[in-house]
Amino acid sequence: MNIDFLAHPAEEVAPKLLGTVLTCKNPEGTVSIAITETEAYSGATDPASHAYRGRTARNAVMFGPAGHLYVYRSHGLHWCANVVTGAEGVASAVLIRAGRIIEGEALARERRGAEVESARLARGPGNFCRALGITAEHNGMDVLTGASVVLSEGEPVPAAHIRVGPRVGVSKAHDWRHRFYLADDPTVSAYRLSPRAKPPTGA
Repeated sequence: MNIDFLAHPAEEVAPKLLGTVLTCKNPEGTVSIAITETEAYSGATDPASHAYRGRTARNAVMFGPAGHLYVYRSHGLHWCANVVTGAEGVASAVLIRAGRIIEGEALARERRGAEVESARLARGPGNFCRALGITAEHNGMDVLTGASVVLSEGEPVPAAHIRVGPRVGVSKAHDWRHRFYLADDPTVSAYRLSPRAKPPTGA
């Protein structure tokens, strides 16, 4: 995979990331996850984006270059991983919401819990990062040329298998249809409307 694959707006890249594989290697071992659900976020035009009000120390990675990981803490509890896309200087990133573990399930299970079903090990952005072993130390890493975290091509996903819907759990621009996921895949997270948002129409 090369940077040309990612050098487009987030809403264009997000569906193309379905089926690609994110691999994380660390002293504990290696886990690889095929991506099954994504969510696109832009910058100054997107009220739900961390970059809506401009560049800060926290969101600087979102402004490029493409191919780097933007990792942030959600609600002080979970790490969330985004793949930066688009042109350098313009904030754009795709949140990885869920995936199917294709290597290292035993290690992922150690991190998530022995009782967790296989389909739920990397379901939801926080669980995805926990299963993969992604933390703050991976923020800013290049997933195209890096050694510890690598994004690679996987099995092609037919367009007929891709579904589009509103974002999950955000209160602003929640009805934007920037969430992409594989149809009828058990690893995809359930739709959840933020309690602060009005129900979207046509969801």
